Amino acid sequence: MELGIAGKRALVCASSKGLGRGCARALAAEGVHLVLNARGRDALEQTAAEIRDAYGVEVITVAADITTEDGRAQVLAAAGDVDILVTNAGGPPPGMWSDWTRDDFVAALDANMLTPIALMQALMPGMIARGWGRVVNITSGSVKAPIPVLGLSNSARAGLTGFVAGTARQVAGKGVIINNLLPGIHDTDRAAALDGGVSKAEGISMDEARKKREATIPAGRYGTADEFGAACAFLCSQHAGFMVGQNLLLDGGAINATL
Repeated sequence: MELGIAGKRALVCASSKGLGRGCARALAAEGVHLVLNARGRDALEQTAAEIRDAYGVEVITVAADITTEDGRAQVLAAAGDVDILVTNAGGPPPGMWSDWTRDDFVAALDANMLTPIALMQALMPGMIARGWGRVVNITSGSVKAPIPVLGLSNSARAGLTGFVAGTARQVAGKGVIINNLLPGIHDTDRAAALDGGVSKAEGISMDEARKKREATIPAGRYGTADEFGAACAFLCSQHAGFMVGQNLLLDGGAINATL
């Protein structure tokens, strides 16, 4: 399917590895020029070089912490006028309700709610002025079915979901489409960290922890960054203009729900 976005310009956050990298690759494959951001410069530059070589698109890199005001300022200055925004940030650490302080919640909100909102507020006015834009927020399946040990993530991402629900309907008529992608477990560093926690807590091997989690997924496996990226690219495409404020699960059927 021709997605109709060749020549567009996208900012993809946390895109040196994992799901962000999958989204960046999928957009580049459609001829989209990229501004990539991550905190680690070496991994970011390696990803950028691989994408340039593979797809021949322009790739600008900004190594900065997008969750800070200074980091966002650096990224936005480099990004300029972008047509597509993919927000993404690593999730906060697991734990139980009694573990977290106010500072823990503030850090989670900064990373997984307030930063995406700030980026949308900064970039959507230009999209509205040009009459076209796409925003995809990478959130979590936890907004559909809360995960007890990820209470910080549950809270922050639910707040972002509420913001998007109202905002998406205010800007859709101006050509700007906002949707959320909700990953379940994918084969990324985040999954390895969560499996590591299970391994330590239960005294089992990493392989056993992974197999235990895979058994809870109807698809019988972890997702891949490439298939996640393909879904992101579709939501950024010309074909997604009537898909407004939705929360699309990519979890292999792990969340057992009718709606």
